[in-house]
Amino acid sequence: MAEDFSGLAAAITGGASGIGLATALMLSGRGARVAVLDLMEPPAGAPLTPFACDVTDSESVGSAVEAACASLGGLDVLVNNAGIGAQGTVADNSDQEWLRVFQVNVFGIVRVTRAALASLRRSPHAAVVNTCSVAATVGLPNRALYSATKGAVAALTRAMAADHLHEGIRVNCVSPGTADTPWVGRLLSQARDPEAERAALVARQPHGRLVSAEEVAGAICYLASPASGSTTGMDLVVDGGLAALRLPARPPEPPA
Repeated sequence: MAEDFSGLAAAITGGASGIGLATALMLSGRGARVAVLDLMEPPAGAPLTPFACDVTDSESVGSAVEAACASLGGLDVLVNNAGIGAQGTVADNSDQEWLRVFQVNVFGIVRVTRAALASLRRSPHAAVVNTCSVAATVGLPNRALYSATKGAVAALTRAMAADHLHEGIRVNCVSPGTADTPWVGRLLSQARDPEAERAALVARQPHGRLVSAEEVAGAICYLASPASGSTTGMDLVVDGGLAALRLPARPPEPPA
């Protein structure tokens, strides 16, 4: 599998840091030509081609996708990873904030995919992977707005998979638990007690730690790989057991 993306071209939104950067580097390491579509530049020296892209603006998206496809010589893999967070109950955010988060997390996927479809249709190995979240299926406190956007991403992924399967385009999503990324770090830094908040996030994970960006990247690469040609319309959960496991408060005593 080390070179399973050899000869393929991939574009990743939000690819300059966190899960997006880990995915971009992993795809590149496995043979892909990789374009990063982001408002920020990827780290200097990374084997990635950057394109400035604001996923909330259709003109910016169209220009970035067109330039990326021209630079890469086509497009085989699209990773819709750009996203922002939100905290609070259903009553805690204004209409403007609801619209702002949906503009990035949901409408951004729509804009970028729409712009990339013509190139994806020409690929014999076309794959789209959307970054979702366990918040789409697990009720998390104080995450009403964020959860709503990720529920939309999960539904959109299935609808896209149904719409484009006959065109040879597979569409899946990956749902991380709380990941140890710069984005989560920024959220924690805004808390009254960042260390206590981080400890609470870790305690929420059944496997006792945050999910790594590389673990999520590995799941994205699995879904995007030509070796996964029969996988579409799926949500691959990478959450340390948060969504599926119901463990006792204390580990059971080992048998005598």
